[in-house]
Amino acid sequence: MDQFTLNLIFVGASFALYFGIAIWARAGSTAEFYAAGGAVHPVLNGMATGADWMSAASFISMAGLISFGGYDTSAYLMGWTGGYVLLAMLLAPYLRKFGKFTVPEFIGDRFYSPSARMVAVVCLIIASVTYVIGQMTGVGVAFSRFLNVSNATGLYIGAGVVFFYAVLGGMKGITYTQVAQYVVLILAYTIPAVFISLQLTGQFLPPIGLFSDHTASGLPLLQKLNDIIQELGFASYTQQHDTTLNMFLFTMSLMIGTAGLPHVIVRFFTVPKVADARSSAGWALVFIALLYTVAPAVGAMGRLNLTTTMWPNGTAGEAVSLEDIANKPQLQWMQNWEKTGLLKFEDKNGDGKIQYYNDKSKDEAFNAAAAAKGWTGNELTVNNDIMVLANPEIANLPGWVIALVAAGGLAAALSTAAGLLLAISSAISHDLIKGQLNPQISEKNELMAARISMSVAIAVATYLGLNPPGFAAQTVALAFGLAASSIFPALMMGIFSKRINNKGAVAGMLSGLLVTIVYIFLHKGWFFIPDTNSFTDANPLLLSIKSTSFGAVGALINFAVAYFVSNATKAPPAHIQELVESIRIPKGAGAATGH
Repeated sequence: MDQFTLNLIFVGASFALYFGIAIWARAGSTAEFYAAGGAVHPVLNGMATGADWMSAASFISMAGLISFGGYDTSAYLMGWTGGYVLLAMLLAPYLRKFGKFTVPEFIGDRFYSPSARMVAVVCLIIASVTYVIGQMTGVGVAFSRFLNVSNATGLYIGAGVVFFYAVLGGMKGITYTQVAQYVVLILAYTIPAVFISLQLTGQFLPPIGLFSDHTASGLPLLQKLNDIIQELGFASYTQQHDTTLNMFLFTMSLMIGTAGLPHVIVRFFTVPKVADARSSAGWALVFIALLYTVAPAVGAMGRLNLTTTMWPNGTAGEAVSLEDIANKPQLQWMQNWEKTGLLKFEDKNGDGKIQYYNDKSKDEAFNAAAAAKGWTGNELTVNNDIMVLANPEIANLPGWVIALVAAGGLAAALSTAAGLLLAISSAISHDLIKGQLNPQISEKNELMAARISMSVAIAVATYLGLNPPGFAAQTVALAFGLAASSIFPALMMGIFSKRINNKGAVAGMLSGLLVTIVYIFLHKGWFFIPDTNSFTDANPLLLSIKSTSFGAVGALINFAVAYFVSNATKAPPAHIQELVESIRIPKGAGAATGH
């Protein structure tokens, strides 16, 4: 059976499962659409949260960034994992105890202000739309390769799939679909990693294989990787190259951004009790760890396999030839990915070989040696986002493994896209329309408004996904920065400080959001329009702080402005201070009280 047919079978079977679940679990009320009726088992909710959390950025893009970024990109792992612990310990149980459907609803009631609720809606939509751009980028990457279509066509197909099961099922359908998606994506991520670890090191567990000896050379795997890429002019894989300041701020931005992401927070509203929220948070961390402990090995082994494929006889020998690429079955993957536009190779010096090396190296001796060999520039360009999906093909794994990875990549991207779109639609229909514009709207019309707003959000995300401001994980990191600078401080102060009032909360959220979004636009282009930026992350505006790291600075500004404005104005009413006290007492919780 050919690879394309296998891909269709695996992807088609997984989609049939998702659609079946969406129809079976179709939301019939706003309580089911927003919070699955608050009746999801903690273990299932933990699994759904894991799928919601492990997006295209985690499954498709993160290991690709680690492949080419090495030590510096380990901040993604530390920030996202640490942030989830922060969310589980400091926010989730208290927000579940409050008993509302959405984050803006909590902020509006806690800060006794419709204005605060509307500002929270704006913050949520901006962060979530930026996040979903990254997911749709991943959807396009996955569909384009495994259906042999262009990246844009893959994006349109993915948007149609998300539209069907997210708009139809709401949170109830999404939750049970995400349970199935988690099973698919974790199998798709770990099975190829086990195969590749056995190939390269003889170790069954990839995390152990990462620190074991490379079977062919007898060297430690990471040393072998370091040696071969440095011989090609690339920076050391295991050393730090970024500044400590930027790495620290980036890790913090991802951590507190995680704790402020509404589509993850809302998952804790779907369980019956506060104790269940804590339990599902623990289970989710277990399910997330299964992928995150494997990701560094996937990144390193993928980079080693790619490099040795391009230099089959070592860097002292000849590079892979165009004749081999055209005729050898094990190199067919290069032509397959070239069709997507995400991998490009060109014989610039006309020698019939494809030299893959760093033609921007600052090592003069290396540049002189490359010139002496007749190399006239790097002849292979690889998009970071394809590394995980291409990994099984590069390693020559069986066709069914490649097809399984296709299904897993799509599961990861689609699961998070659905959760984000639900957060956007609930903010518009529940917080904006019902909360402000039309409080008397019927439940039927509110549900219709939620579905229409989700449809519009899908269209906007698809359009922006065609021209994303970076790789999937980089785009997602921007979204985390926006959530870190706007939503997280308001939630923390709302739970743990009685003194922060409505004026302070609004001023803090607006200042944190505006400063961060302007800093991002200055580096990524205004409204992500190409060539409208004044700075780049390689040459940032402030010290060495990149746009993806500025969320932590924005959060500090948010905290400071909220503190000073609150202390300069009237204290919150007594009943609000009593409300804050009651939220923090760890006992009792009712059903969601959105109606």
